[in-house]
Amino acid sequence: MNGPTSGPDPKGTHDMATIDLTKDNFESTVTGDGTVLVDWWASWCGPCRAFAPIYGEASERYPDITFAKIDTEAQQELAGAFGIQSIPTIMAFRDGILLFSQPGALPQAALEDLIGQIEALDMDAVRAEIAESTGAASS
Repeated sequence: MNGPTSGPDPKGTHDMATIDLTKDNFESTVTGDGTVLVDWWASWCGPCRAFAPIYGEASERYPDITFAKIDTEAQQELAGAFGIQSIPTIMAFRDGILLFSQPGALPQAALEDLIGQIEALDMDAVRAEIAESTGAASS
């Protein structure tokens, strides 16, 4: 079949390549290997609705990255645990390490730039930096 998926999409969102996170699958998703982007959103949030197609399109262009969404209304406990005060908030994890967290919808170019920066990081250097800053590095 060519073109978009068949059948109605009741929310009018384009979430083909994104996954929904809950308190049950959040930790196992973000602590795995690879890059995970998380979009904290709510259905009543205008900027969240405006960002959804940008996020959805990026999820299709980058199949090696996990694109996840957390509905802050349905997952209030999780949103509280992460101190989410403003939505949308975008978080980026790589190999289980939170590397980026910022409220506000990103334009497509900024999202692409963020993905490029996260993917280009030397994770061994990041882990060494974290170990050094927490005093866990041996001298």
